[in-house]
Amino acid sequence: MKLALIQMRVEGGARDANLSRAESFIAQAAAGGAEAVLLPEALDLGWTHRSAADDAEEIPGGESCERLRAAAQRHRVFVCAGLIERAGPLRYNSAVLIDPDGHLLLHHRKLNELELAHAVYAQGDRLGVVTTKHGRIGVMICSDGFAPGQMVSRTLALMGAELILSPCAWAVPADHDNVREPYGRVWLENYGPVAREHRLWIAGCSNVGWVNDGAWKGRPCIGSSLVIGPDGTPALRGPYGAEAETVLFIDVTPVAGQRRGLGRL
Repeated sequence: MKLALIQMRVEGGARDANLSRAESFIAQAAAGGAEAVLLPEALDLGWTHRSAADDAEEIPGGESCERLRAAAQRHRVFVCAGLIERAGPLRYNSAVLIDPDGHLLLHHRKLNELELAHAVYAQGDRLGVVTTKHGRIGVMICSDGFAPGQMVSRTLALMGAELILSPCAWAVPADHDNVREPYGRVWLENYGPVAREHRLWIAGCSNVGWVNDGAWKGRPCIGSSLVIGPDGTPALRGPYGAEAETVLFIDVTPVAGQRRGLGRL
């Protein structure tokens, strides 16, 4: 499967602009031969933006989800993306996996949210894996990946995932020196062992641009999207920086019949 990671700019509170940008990038990825497209976390409203209170939408049914479903169907690709969800009085940091027919295959709600975002988003309540023509795919979101003991990603592995897709929003302090301290160690330390021990792929795609609301206002999101292969080492790394908007492509091949250790089903 040819996977595209859309390392796109996300503007807090600017749903229509963000969705239009996502639609354009999905079209670009499909034209480049992608069969699946991974987009960032909270791509419609931005992570921890106050607009979640009033502008979050239902999944499915809301404009954000429906536009992504239409884009998946129009371009005949799988689409995985992070969206802010309204469910009655609650707001969730959620993600969807949509198939090329526009069907919603997975609907995840973030389980291991950072404490500073607890005032914005409710606790997630689900975890799932689905069988597709490209193998079994699981979905998590950003800091789900470094839950204690990597419990979220390891559970997805035990559920049979051969590929884990993770919409992310990776931000650093405004004065971060990436030459002195290259970004990404936390993801290498958490993605690598799980991928290697369970013989699967993990792809994390982050947005770029500046956080303009919430506890991390003023921090840049810096891309650095990452794919770890079944040997536990990086197979793809995206560019770093608040302006590093790009589309990344990689061929992902499940390691059939070679699951080992606790990952054997």
